[in-house]
Amino acid sequence: MTKAAEIQHLQQHGLYASSNEHDACGLGFVAHIKGVKRHDIVTGALKILENLDHRGAVGADKLMGDGAGILIQIPDQLYREEMARQGVELPPAGEYGVGMIFLPKEHASRLACEQEMERAIKAEGQVLLGWRDVPVNLDMPMSPTVREKEPILRQVFIGRGSDVIVQDALERKLYVIRKTASAAIQGLKLKHSKEYYVPSMSSRTVVYKGLLLADQVGVYYKDLADERCVSAIGLVHQRFSTNTFPEWPLAHPYRYVAHNGEINTVRGNYNWMLAREGVMASPVLGEDLKKLYPISFAGQSDTATFDNCLELLTMAGYPISQAVMMMIPEPWEQHESMDERRRAFYEYHAAMIEPWDGPASIVFTDGRQIGATLDRNGLRPSRYVVTDDDLVILASEAGVLPVPDGKIVRKWRLQPGKMLLIDLEQGRLIEDDELKANIVNTKPYKQWIENLRIKLDDVKVGESAVQPAASALPLLDRQQAFGFTQEDIKFLLAPMAKNGEEGVGSMGNDSPLAVLSDKNKPLYNYFRQMFAQVTNPPIDPIREAIVMSLVSFVGPKPNLLDINQVNPPMRLELHQPILDFEGMAKLRQIEKHTHGKFKSATIDITYPLAWGKQGVEAKLASLCAQAVDEIKGGANILIISDRNLSATQVAIPALLALSAIHQHLVREG
Repeated sequence: MTKAAEIQHLQQHGLYASSNEHDACGLGFVAHIKGVKRHDIVTGALKILENLDHRGAVGADKLMGDGAGILIQIPDQLYREEMARQGVELPPAGEYGVGMIFLPKEHASRLACEQEMERAIKAEGQVLLGWRDVPVNLDMPMSPTVREKEPILRQVFIGRGSDVIVQDALERKLYVIRKTASAAIQGLKLKHSKEYYVPSMSSRTVVYKGLLLADQVGVYYKDLADERCVSAIGLVHQRFSTNTFPEWPLAHPYRYVAHNGEINTVRGNYNWMLAREGVMASPVLGEDLKKLYPISFAGQSDTATFDNCLELLTMAGYPISQAVMMMIPEPWEQHESMDERRRAFYEYHAAMIEPWDGPASIVFTDGRQIGATLDRNGLRPSRYVVTDDDLVILASEAGVLPVPDGKIVRKWRLQPGKMLLIDLEQGRLIEDDELKANIVNTKPYKQWIENLRIKLDDVKVGESAVQPAASALPLLDRQQAFGFTQEDIKFLLAPMAKNGEEGVGSMGNDSPLAVLSDKNKPLYNYFRQMFAQVTNPPIDPIREAIVMSLVSFVGPKPNLLDINQVNPPMRLELHQPILDFEGMAKLRQIEKHTHGKFKSATIDITYPLAWGKQGVEAKLASLCAQAVDEIKGGANILIISDRNLSATQVAIPALLALSAIHQHLVREG
């Protein structure tokens, strides 16, 4: 049985899920601060990759790794001379784009993919300049498994159309071409369409990667050994695949990032990006925005999903460093010594986009700038040196590139939540404080927050409104209806009620998982929080209070791509997510206390016992329709309530009702 067949068998007949795989990789870059393009920067980056060999995974087959690659600036002279041999004269540098494309080996499928790409180029008003076969070393020793998966590698050259004036506009057009062509190819449902992938399509950068070992990248791709292959940056990555299995497209770098670690919140981040697709608008992307959906696809690795979001933000007009700050914020809420303007920046964007949290070291570039950042806990290493000839070498460990001590002018490490940026156009290395000060001072974030924010704690309601209505059912009957056990009350609820803290328990738990238990379990017991499982120390919320936050936002989310705050919604802020009777009373009466800026509606999630087993599905359909009606009627906060539970009214589990309503609203846009 092949590995793919074995995986398929386990998925069909067992409990195996590929989403439970995890990782730790090696990454690094070398960059010339002044933006000078040289071939030795490319070879230096490849040497870093070789020295990170121990970071990547190698299976029983010693010629098969988990993937490796390099991102460089477009080597204009190399491509210009090679295309001239085919009779194609390339426009000046910056006025054409290069798409690196993995294509199926099967001839008909490959032609269909190429035709769809050419059709997308024409549809977007750009110019097809020609195709180039990427020269690769077919004599190199390679695992039979890797050779079987090896795609056909071709580059497509795209010139700018008459409607494109500046390079940024060309970048956006290349983005749209890549997304629309990929969507069209997926729509064809070709037998070999999964072999199609576009590692990069840009007028600034190109990615050479594959299911290769660290020392194979420079040997396999003949371009990288050519003296005409020059770049001011070389970003490399050696993969230890864990969220997904090794495949050619899943090797790093991606189009903007390379990443060591894992984004633990990726499922939530992906779902929220999907949810906001119906309400996003961009003055920069305009009507092209809808052509880009979906931004991410289910089943991608965490880094690919992160890269998709970063690409969208950058194409919509955010500087890449600001986009990274928004996605991976440093701890700000409990940071008392942080500058007020920087705190306001993070607070403003906290309602716009969720943090992409997890132990992560991320290197990012758009071809004009290259930088790196660490997660707020600093759970992945990044060390760097600056030399007297304007080179910056950064990697997931020290000593990846031999540099004489006399040439080193600075040696340090990235710290938790901090960022390092090299601006190749300005020709300077920008430190964390200066970089973030430049970003946070561009807009009046503090004033914007004060104009928009309403804190629930500041809303006042009368004492009479706070008291909950008396229930028709005795307490014991309600506890039984919601699946509470004596253990829950004695060991979980009682300590919380008595001491205001969770009860202390042992690490061992011999009770079966809900899915394997022969007892009736509440729906909630079937769910578990996803967390990092790779070399992470336990988080102590007291010791590490500075990186923990419970602040929540209720109500409509702002438009993520609204850079200049055009018609933003108000934000209702909760200092923590658990609401008592007073908090619920405030939400129910929020309309009159906010002069109509917020309006809540309550949806009853109980249904008559007489409806029987089919009652759940019928009621869920009714809830979804009611939710849409309430929103069209002006409500922007929905409260789902099971208070009408009685001997004749059954409550749908709140988690199920909430999920059904949420997913329906996402589908409805």
